[in-house]
Amino acid sequence: MARVKANIQVTVSKNGPYLVVGDIALAKQTIVADAEGGSEAWKEGPPIDHAATYALCRCGASQSKPFCDGSHQKVGFDGTERASRQSYLDQAKVMNGPLHALTDAESLCAFARFCDPHGQVWSQVASTDDPRVRANFIRQVNQCPSGRLVAWDSATGESVETALPVSIGLIEDPVEKCSGPLWLRGGIPVVSADGFKYEVRNRVTLCRCGQSKNKPFCDGTHAAVHFRD
Repeated sequence: MARVKANIQVTVSKNGPYLVVGDIALAKQTIVADAEGGSEAWKEGPPIDHAATYALCRCGASQSKPFCDGSHQKVGFDGTERASRQSYLDQAKVMNGPLHALTDAESLCAFARFCDPHGQVWSQVASTDDPRVRANFIRQVNQCPSGRLVAWDSATGESVETALPVSIGLIEDPVEKCSGPLWLRGGIPVVSADGFKYEVRNRVTLCRCGQSKNKPFCDGTHAAVHFRD
């Protein structure tokens, strides 16, 4: 679903950190809420200094977050990957609208809640022939960091994806008063601890609280456990 960029990769180490190669940019990404508390936009923080190759904590226990400090060994972290290895489209349900369709792979949900404002995207899809509804629909779907939701042009069958820079975001969620997952943007390959290559997607969220049941991907547990970076 996304073009693979050369010489970049995130590898999931066995019961250990994410190993990042390719000098991938790193910055905080904060969810900005509207007056009702609905997720409305993203605010990017300043770049975070890092080496060309670096290790990001995925157990949630590091004292030098977002980087690994070896705490996974002290806490006996179980990082077993349980996520489906099917393609996104094989996992997703399809909803058709007059001009656009929506695919939804619910297991990838990272609880960022960009789907909710303006009547929710699942309702909006039926009215994508209305320009105002369509604009909100495409914007909200593309702000979903996990890529759970994807909009499609019904006429061409092509996905409608906002181009994202190759980068990793550290999600912060002030409304829920917690830190969220790692947001991989722009088609960063993810390789499992046993060498399996997950499908490359434009938007991916990886667990960094250590408690997702869908590792290596986020399942929203960070909000329930009030994970803080």
